[in-house]
Amino acid sequence: MKGSHLFPCLLSVSCWLHLTLTAGHKIFHFGPCRVSVSMTEIRSGFTAIKANIVNPIRTLSILSYPHSLHKVKSSDRCCIIHHLLNFYVDKVFKHCKTEDSYVNRKISSIANSFLSLKRKLGQCHEQNKCTCGQESPEKFKQILANYEGLNVTSAAIKSLGELDILLDWMEKSR
Repeated sequence: MKGSHLFPCLLSVSCWLHLTLTAGHKIFHFGPCRVSVSMTEIRSGFTAIKANIVNPIRTLSILSYPHSLHKVKSSDRCCIIHHLLNFYVDKVFKHCKTEDSYVNRKISSIANSFLSLKRKLGQCHEQNKCTCGQESPEKFKQILANYEGLNVTSAAIKSLGELDILLDWMEKSR
């Protein structure tokens, strides 16, 4: 009789643990690929460092108009986010070091979230569900050209400062 109460208790604890661990996670649809992301964690990290990011260049935008992410077709979303995650992980976060250890920890936390998302999306990409139309590589080439037109540190800081553009675009992919 005592054991009969154990199963409902374990089930309740398991459900509570699952809800606690996935709190803030949202499912995003990038074309045919669906991935779970803790946007709350990424946004809070970005909000914590946004005030400390000194935008070195105000006349050029790396991610926004006229080569806006908001005009990407839904069928190309998987491809462009795949390119952008690689871009942020391989180029941007590696060159965003500051004198402030708190800011560096927040940048590292965001980078780890992007790396996790990159891995999840990579699985979809490996299954050939994530196809690239003509539009997404061209848009990414323009983003890369904007980035490479600046010195490495300025470009990385500028891209980090524009992270809210990418996060807003991702939010619209839900």
